[in-house]
Amino acid sequence: MSDLEKDPAEVVCSGGAQGPVFELLEPREVVLGRSTKVRRLLPNKNRRMVGAWCFVDHYGPDDLSGRVDPYDVPGERGMLVPPHPHTSLQTVSWLFEGEIEHRDSVGSHALVRPGELNIMTAGNGIAHSEVSTPDAPPTLHGAQLWVALPDAVRSTVAPAFNAYADLPRADLNGGKLTVMIGTVAGVTSPAPAYTPLVGADLTIDPGRTIELPLTPANEYAVLVVDGALTVGDLTPTFGQLAYLGAGRESIHLVASDNGVRCLLLGGEPFTEELVMWWNFIGRTHEEILQARTDWTTALTTGHPRFPTVPGYEGAPLPAPPLPATTLKPRPRTR
Repeated sequence: MSDLEKDPAEVVCSGGAQGPVFELLEPREVVLGRSTKVRRLLPNKNRRMVGAWCFVDHYGPDDLSGRVDPYDVPGERGMLVPPHPHTSLQTVSWLFEGEIEHRDSVGSHALVRPGELNIMTAGNGIAHSEVSTPDAPPTLHGAQLWVALPDAVRSTVAPAFNAYADLPRADLNGGKLTVMIGTVAGVTSPAPAYTPLVGADLTIDPGRTIELPLTPANEYAVLVVDGALTVGDLTPTFGQLAYLGAGRESIHLVASDNGVRCLLLGGEPFTEELVMWWNFIGRTHEEILQARTDWTTALTTGHPRFPTVPGYEGAPLPAPPLPATTLKPRPRTR
């Protein structure tokens, strides 16, 4: 997914994680395109990263009924994100309901469906589009997440797209777990990760309590996408993120009387300084400037860093203007 804000602020992150805490993070509403609204959890004004997770958008459930043509912009139900660039990150697409068509500049063409992981590694540069198809199910509900790539690989790993239709799952005592990336409760995903990272979809039955084992070296957060739960002294509900810090060997999650569905996100604290602006991640102002210049060139005369996205009908997204000031480091926590 693209960050379509017309005047995106820079986000520069650095530093480590806190020990065990209970901190509730509220989303802010962002409009993508002309009508699609998402709840942005990361970067947050108080906390910009959880492990290497640096961007979390939660969207839907949205009603797509009546949609006919994905390029029929009036009404614009569902996802309609034209080709746009990324650098030094991985995008993680996860759906709870619906279907999205993915295309990218390495030639990938895939349908993102519930319970199936789609992970795109940008490396030094990739472009992709995301569109709700005309025959998509009537409801769209999902999450789009970014993972920052470490300096050791971000410029050398080849741009790639990986899809996993059969992820490892586990039946817990009172719930079910699907591991998207990393290892949770002894269950390991085959998805590629370049730092210690965790991502899982967890459903807990009404009124039940799950004790979930954690890795003390990792920091964690829980995003509620349906229902509500209690964790420590927090009671996060739909669209809220509970940050748990690091240093825990386990955590008790208590579902509400209606049950809960949530995403568990975590990983080893990402201590490298990084700059996020628009759809780019870098380490300096100059890197971001070069990426924007290369993308602008790609839209006019072409550029090998950002090849054309084959099969997309329409114009790519132009880059917004850079801020007038030099992008400077800020801490990953306020």
